[in-house]
This record gives sequence, structure tokens and C-alpha cells, in this order.
Amino acid sequence: MKKKTGWTLLIILFIAGIALLIYWDNNRITVEEQEVLVTGLSNEFNHFRILQISDLHEKTFGNNQSRLIKKVNAIEYDVIIFTGDMLDDPEQKNWTAFYDLLEGIQNKEHAFYVPGNTDPESYTMNKEGRIEKSLFIEGMEERGVLLLESIETIERGQENLHFVQFDAAVMNPDEDFKPLNGRVGRTIEREPAYTAYQNEQLKQFERLEGQEKEAIVALSHYPIVDVQIDYLKEQKNFREFSLIFAGHYHGGQIRLPLLGALFVPEAWYDDGGILPPSDRVSGLWEYEGTKQYVSTGLGSSDALSFLNFRLFNPPQLNVIMLKNREESGDH
Repeated sequence: MKKKTGWTLLIILFIAGIALLIYWDNNRITVEEQEVLVTGLSNEFNHFRILQISDLHEKTFGNNQSRLIKKVNAIEYDVIIFTGDMLDDPEQKNWTAFYDLLEGIQNKEHAFYVPGNTDPESYTMNKEGRIEKSLFIEGMEERGVLLLESIETIERGQENLHFVQFDAAVMNPDEDFKPLNGRVGRTIEREPAYTAYQNEQLKQFERLEGQEKEAIVALSHYPIVDVQIDYLKEQKNFREFSLIFAGHYHGGQIRLPLLGALFVPEAWYDDGGILPPSDRVSGLWEYEGTKQYVSTGLGSSDALSFLNFRLFNPPQLNVIMLKNREESGDH
């Protein structure tokens, strides 16, 4: 009887230890820094620092996001980007976790957002049948973060650094806008007024004509996997991006020692993302000259409700420094 009680106690202690590990690992915040070499990067943007926040999923870190805000405000950066899934459901009206974060961030001189598949609609149609930004987006922009619809340019002296919304940037400006394959569709995207609105946004890319030497940073919620890059180069207006930022994968969310990520949600993989290539889950990778940085993000999703946590995969902020390849001596 004593032996059985001993084993029961050991099992209880083991389960409690795992639960404490998961809780601790899901509530600490790590900061990952990465240098990215960019060919032809102008001196004005050499050592330019980009802070990426991704996949919050309404996760809170302290009262009113106090711990996360403290972490963000301790980082030096030139631009802050939000690569989607700030909320946990498109129908969610509880925007507090995201708005609290925005209200506490001090440096929002340049701040851009692109939506993810669990974020609310970015647009709505008014009574006159015209497209306008949704209440969620209006509230975000009132707090200092701009919806990146097509292209925004940061100027330093005579030089420019362009930030573009990836899906729009690869569209042929002579064709009607339509979402890329593998994206979660929104109801409003079927409206002719929406297509007309996006067609107007595509005209903004005319400013890139004749500016091939200027750096272009693309923001996307979804990573752009190798097979998709091949497709886009054949079918779309694929550009020479200096760097693409993305999120969505959560680094696999559940990671195991030696095995790594068991699954990432990727529509472009034949198996849907089961046991993905280890070098195509998070961090920096390059394919056919296209560099991409994928954040593991901050929160977790409940595709399977009993697995709505991260394992061996702590929440992450990402700081990327652009560096002139020629200066580094790496040719």
C-alpha cells in the first residue's frame, strides 16, 4: 500500500512540475536579435532596427500588459511592426489586450500593422456602399499604429526605405486585386467596392518604378514558403524584397527536444504542415535570394482546445538590424 501511495505521489509531483514549467515558459518574454545583411542598403539605413511583435492572441503579461510594455520600451528601435493575430477570433470584440499594449508603447514614430487570420475585419462598408476602415482599425490608428494597406516610405536625407504589404506588393497592378491562395477569406472581399478600393491602393506602388536600388521590406502574417515563392515568380509580380517579415506558425507552438516543431499551419504543404522542415519554422531563412524572418510570436491558439499553450517555446519579441552587406565584407 505504501509503495502504491509513493508512486501516486511521484506522478502527482511530476504532473505538477510539468504544469509549473508550462506556466512559467508561457509567461516569460524573450528578446531575439538578428542581423540581416542587405545588398546595397544605403548608409542612412545601415544598422536600422526593426522591432517585430506577432501573434499576441490576446495574451496578457501583467496588469494592463505592464510586463510586456516594460520589455518593449527597454528596446531601441527605429520602427515597430505588428504582423497579425493580435486577437484570438475575428468576431472577438475584446480588444483590450492589444489596445493596452499600444497605449503603453512609447516609441511609435513609425508603426505598421498587417492583419492575421484571427484578427477582426480591417474594412467595413458604410451605408453609402463605400469601403472604410473598421472600428478596430480606427481604434488602433488612434493609438498610433498605421494599417499598412500598400506602401509606406521612411525617408532619411535623400534615401528611402519602403515598407509594403506583401499580398498587395506581388499583385499585377493591371489586374483586379484578389487574395493570394492559402489565405483565410473575408466576407467583404467578395464585394466589388472592396476590389475597387484595393485596386486604388495598388496604384501606390507606382512610386517604386525606377527605384530598384532602394530597399523594400515586406510585411505578411503568413510565411512565404519555397513552393509559394516559385508559384509567385511564375504567376505574379514578384519583387526583389530586401526582407520579408511574417508570423503565424508560433514556432510550431508545441516543440519537443530533438524533434522540434510537430506541426505548423501551412496550406502550401501537401501534408498541411506535419513535421515541417526545421529550418522553415522560425527565424531567418533564405530561398532563391529572398530573405525572410518568421517570429514565433507571443501567444498561442486553440485549434485544439486542450493544446492552447506553448511547450519549450517561450513568447518572443524580435529585433532585426539591417546591415549593409558591403560594409560587413560578406560578398
